[in-house]
Amino acid sequence: MALPRKLDVAQFKKQLKDKGFKLTPQRRAVLDIIIENEGKHLSTEEIYELVKKECPEIGLATVYRTLQLLENIGFIFKMNLDDGKNRYEISHAEEDHHHHHLICLKCGCLTEVQGDLLDALEKKVEEKYDFEVTNHILKFFGYCSKCRKR
Repeated sequence: MALPRKLDVAQFKKQLKDKGFKLTPQRRAVLDIIIENEGKHLSTEEIYELVKKECPEIGLATVYRTLQLLENIGFIFKMNLDDGKNRYEISHAEEDHHHHHLICLKCGCLTEVQGDLLDALEKKVEEKYDFEVTNHILKFFGYCSKCRKR
């Protein structure tokens, strides 16, 4: 179950309710921060710090549990970008695969590469190994233009 590009909060609440969960103020605050920062690939701690500004009583454990819930029901995708932290992004229904990422080894900046670069390779793998590919994750490591200029 993935989110549409425009989040319909009523639909989201219904989907949570159908799965036996409520959209508590804390869950709503976490979700709002994820939506407001779409494309930034925030870590749990970064999400916590932003949510805490709007919801000072929230605890880090609540943020962890909320992120785990949102991931388990398919609203967000957890990524490991080899920086020692899990990062999150919204899962969109129209995406067959997760996009690719460019990660700067010096400053850590992250750039999304739009478009699936591996369609042809996937088809070859499926044919050669009789294997159905359902998804893949591709990360390129190197140096961004700003760091190369320094």
